[in-house]
Amino acid sequence: MGIVEIRRLCKDYPAFQLQDVSFDIEKGRITGFIGRNGAGKTTTIKSILNLVHPDSGEILFFGKPLRDHETEAKQRIGYSTGTVNWYPRKKLREIVGVVKEFYDTWDENAYRKYLDYFGLDEGKTPREMSEGMKVKCNLLLALSHRAEVLILDEPTSGLDPFSRDELLDIFLRLKNEGVAVFFSTHIISDIEKCADDIVYISGGQIVAAMPKDGFVAHYSQPGETLEQTFLRLERGAINA
Repeated sequence: MGIVEIRRLCKDYPAFQLQDVSFDIEKGRITGFIGRNGAGKTTTIKSILNLVHPDSGEILFFGKPLRDHETEAKQRIGYSTGTVNWYPRKKLREIVGVVKEFYDTWDENAYRKYLDYFGLDEGKTPREMSEGMKVKCNLLLALSHRAEVLILDEPTSGLDPFSRDELLDIFLRLKNEGVAVFFSTHIISDIEKCADDIVYISGGQIVAAMPKDGFVAHYSQPGETLEQTFLRLERGAINA
């Protein structure tokens, strides 16, 4: 049983269907959510967070249905679509002053700790930050209210290789602190570097949800990288 449980999630659009999506997110583990563009990753994440309303299925956070405990659950999770794209001219300290009012669990000591760890300048605005710094800014806001689960949609997209590696190292540190990290990506090398578990979606359906070692043992051919396995599986799905 995970601290986040997704059961038979469905969402129908005229040109796309999310079908019976089920998997768990575990405490103190990094889960990589993989799939090609348009496979359903963002729709799944937005459905999990009730940013779009699924047609059916159940989502539980910390053992409680999201539909009945949404405010409580969102006090304990952090969500990021990648970079900060609001208040572009406000200084970070001003943004923090607004955000902290929404969280009963805001921890000023944690905020100071991660501000220093991420090397962020409170006097800078998002317009003055690099893409990597914007991602760290979102993580700072999530971790400062002691988020127990981070749900991140393409957090490494658009980052240079150094910034991506730095972010993956942060994920590993958070995992060791007991935080659950769930992030979508189409950069398979990021999964290889840090993920404990893999959730693989194709055409709106979950193909696999299992530990990374089990995924490799079940799906990879001898000598294949994870990226080569993914590409082969996707070609097979296309050809089918």
